[in-house]
Amino acid sequence: MRAMITRRLAREEGHKRKFLAVIDGTPECEHAVIYAAARTARSRIGGLVLLFVIQPGEFQHWLGVEEIMRAEAREEAEATLSHYAEMARSELGVDPECIIREGRLGEEINGLIEEDSDISILVLAAASSSAEGPGPLISSLAAKSGTPFHIPVTIIPGNMTKEDILAVA
Repeated sequence: MRAMITRRLAREEGHKRKFLAVIDGTPECEHAVIYAAARTARSRIGGLVLLFVIQPGEFQHWLGVEEIMRAEAREEAEATLSHYAEMARSELGVDPECIIREGRLGEEINGLIEEDSDISILVLAAASSSAEGPGPLISSLAAKSGTPFHIPVTIIPGNMTKEDILAVA
């Protein structure tokens, strides 16, 4: 059975193309934010969405402990998103939309893409060292055999400097 694919509306009247960067707290996600924010700034009518997904399974304790752990995870997600949002604002003049979700990474990314028909490009960044592999986010997404993303995925090489990224964005 084929999954329903939401038609992208980014080019239609009243809509704007959005770049989605997934924030996972790794050093490489900064590259994804820089690229996506620079592309957003250059398009002048685009948008930037920063997504942080709190993974399930982190809260498998007694109810009181689970609630505390969930609240702490949300605070950490908010602080991490705030850091990258401020970077996008101060360095590139882009005010991003910040979203926190709780669930399986691939499912939450796909869910957001399906819900927001303006999201047109998913931006990820690889780890800076080939010895590390592509990094935990890309490895996690590549290992899943679930529904593929129905938008282009841009992967920023980890060995690029900020200046290199800005030059190609």
